[in-house]
Amino acid sequence: QVQLVESGGGLVQVGGSLRLSCAASGRTFRTYTMGWFRQAPGKERQIIAVINWSGDSTYYPDSQGRFTISRDNAKNAVYLQMNSLNPEATAVYYCAAGSRSSPLPTDYDYWGQGTQVTVSS
Repeated sequence: QVQLVESGGGLVQVGGSLRLSCAASGRTFRTYTMGWFRQAPGKERQIIAVINWSGDSTYYPDSQGRFTISRDNAKNAVYLQMNSLNPEATAVYYCAAGSRSSPLPTDYDYWGQGTQVTVSS
């Protein structure tokens, strides 16, 4: 099993950037595909991007701004670089671990607690 803790969220101006981190614990971290999701209040959880064990990434078209997902297996960490943010990016951001690449939350086995991102005018 793996435990996930997100950090790096906060308040940012429109057009600004944030880098989110997800710290993982567990010896099996390198075997997981990792995903970033976001969920705005009252709305469904939405896929942003996924990255497999070797660093191959997939991005999804309904994400806001410019995003780059990466991972550092030696540090048991996954990151989401977010650039050119707009207010629609305001949400709680979650990292998740699963056995395969998928845009569906139900395909992920482990979730972090989330970190709030607020984009202001």
